[in-house]
Amino acid sequence: MKILKLVAYYLLGVIAIFCLSIVPQYLSTIRVEDSPGLINQMVLFMGELLNPDSWQYVIQSTSATAPLMDILWPAFIYSMQILLGALALGFIIAFCLAIAAVFLPRPILGSIKKVLNILESIPDLIFATLLQVIAITFLQKSGILLFHVASFHEKAYFAPIVTLAILPAVSMFKILLLMIEEEFLKEYVTFVKSKGISSFTILFKHVLKNIMPISFQHMKIIIWGTLSSQFIVERIFNVHGLTYYLLDGFTPITIAVTLILLFTPFYFFFGLVDFWLKEEPIHTYDLRKSTRWGKWSDRNITDSLKRPINYFVYSLKHLKIRKVNPLRPFITLLTIFGSHMKNWKFALGCLFFIITIGYSVYYSVTTDNHVDQVRLFYEEDGVTLISKMPHAPTEPFLLGSDRRGFDLLDQIVIGAKYTLVFALLIALLRVMGGLLFGIIYAFHLKPRVQHWLGKMIDAIHFLPLSLIAYILLAPILMPTMAGYTYSFSERILLEVLILTVLVVPLTTVLLGKEIKRVLDYEFIASAKILGGSGLHLFWHHILPHLGPRLTILFGTQFIQVLLIFIHLGVFSFFFGGTEISLDTLGGDPPSSITYEWSGLVGQIGRTAIRGGMYWFLWILVAFMLAILAMQLIMQGVKEVQQVKVGVLNRLPRTRLKKVKRISKDTHSYQVTKESFKEMGRGV
Repeated sequence: MKILKLVAYYLLGVIAIFCLSIVPQYLSTIRVEDSPGLINQMVLFMGELLNPDSWQYVIQSTSATAPLMDILWPAFIYSMQILLGALALGFIIAFCLAIAAVFLPRPILGSIKKVLNILESIPDLIFATLLQVIAITFLQKSGILLFHVASFHEKAYFAPIVTLAILPAVSMFKILLLMIEEEFLKEYVTFVKSKGISSFTILFKHVLKNIMPISFQHMKIIIWGTLSSQFIVERIFNVHGLTYYLLDGFTPITIAVTLILLFTPFYFFFGLVDFWLKEEPIHTYDLRKSTRWGKWSDRNITDSLKRPINYFVYSLKHLKIRKVNPLRPFITLLTIFGSHMKNWKFALGCLFFIITIGYSVYYSVTTDNHVDQVRLFYEEDGVTLISKMPHAPTEPFLLGSDRRGFDLLDQIVIGAKYTLVFALLIALLRVMGGLLFGIIYAFHLKPRVQHWLGKMIDAIHFLPLSLIAYILLAPILMPTMAGYTYSFSERILLEVLILTVLVVPLTTVLLGKEIKRVLDYEFIASAKILGGSGLHLFWHHILPHLGPRLTILFGTQFIQVLLIFIHLGVFSFFFGGTEISLDTLGGDPPSSITYEWSGLVGQIGRTAIRGGMYWFLWILVAFMLAILAMQLIMQGVKEVQQVKVGVLNRLPRTRLKKVKRISKDTHSYQVTKESFKEMGRGV
């Protein structure tokens, strides 16, 4: 029965891939007269899939054809060799470092955590570029090639594997270290230590055994992020893997087969391991029973969509409008924000976004988005040529220029508002959408339905997010010979919508499970017995517990959106649309209409690697600062929450040291023979 369920879920995933593969073709022809509709295109594509003779790969540069699997299968093997090598290397390093870190002193361990936070904020594009720079510089100095920096006549393995291994190594190390520290705080560890068993034995015989199932579940998210990074790494190192042939032959059948090849091995691997771990649906406390919406709890699944609407109508009927203060939510948010601003990390991160976005808006309003441009830079005599575009830093611009001679700093300042505001907006929509549907998931769906839905959505972890975004945004952001298919506002709206919808199912299940966890607390049962309605329980009990987690989830989604912007920028997919010069005689490179930051990466990234224009790293430094600022906000929220629950002390370090010194100098009173005599004299 379990095997049949596994196959059924797999077939549903294949159907979803099939529908996804036809979307780019549909979006590109939606406004063409007499174009077939979505249903007709899906029927035609189904007939093409069922016909083996139509499984042909079309080479765009020559218009020649070849058997599809003869092209994609060797590319799939090459990509899997790099991916599996990177995952194995990253997980082994993380496991060894996590074990070693347990026995390190706390100051050293704290320093290691800070270094890891910095490494997490560095985009994978920087690591790939630095490896290429190191190899090329060493070759120029010594004449020895350390490793192949790109695949030409021979395949490159070392550099792509090392670059890809950084993300899983850092992420897995932090997860393992956190779980090991939490496991050592449990009562059974204290009991085992009381028997004289060493920490080394406890770690290997008890702790690691208990955390492995949870660690395995975290591997799905890590692999999901690594798959997206592979999409960009193969491009940088010129790896002729699945990404290369997908972009060269961008047809529905190529998209479908590529995604199925990526989806199949990971799906069955994790599915079989889930069976081995004996994962079953979790039957938790059902809030629908004996509540005001309990009359709907016995209906079938088809009525489950009506329950939120019915409950919303019921709440409006019984809502006391006079007692509702429309400003109360805003006052509450401002109060919470003010209390968090007392934490210096949270305040510093927020000030970065406020100052950066504010100055970007001010600059655009006062200068009308003016960007300085110098094609040829001369001496004061107007004859002696100093430099030509692209200009290096300080000649004549502080941060240098792009290939068209435009000032890099001006573009970074102008594009800051588009990059940061829309990244924050997409992250906010992901969290709020996940919270809304998570309420429906936790309150109105039965445990069996929740388990089924979770399994379906869990399959998304086996498809690279950046690759899916590329497939869906290709017909929207890239113009044709006739121009854009969609207007500027439509392109922005569709990109925001697509990047939001792709992740909302995952945030829905994540927050839905978190809400169910809170519902199992004893105080929820007490509040329910006292007559608290579902709305009261959610607003006054569940939401305060979810607040810090929502902020942290918002931060992680913001960082993920920035990384997707970078990945799409390398492929010249810029936010709001890509401006392409149709001049065949060496026209200008693709550029961003809005000057957003990923457009700058796409303009000069490849040229910088080949031509030594390494000042393009300033663009990635801007991304790094934004990521670091968000990490500071997340750390500040964690510290404020830990202070509330008593994990951290409110006193600053200087006052803590003073208290410790006073307590050390103050001796406890002991009754001795002399002191007893003195007490007697005093009486």
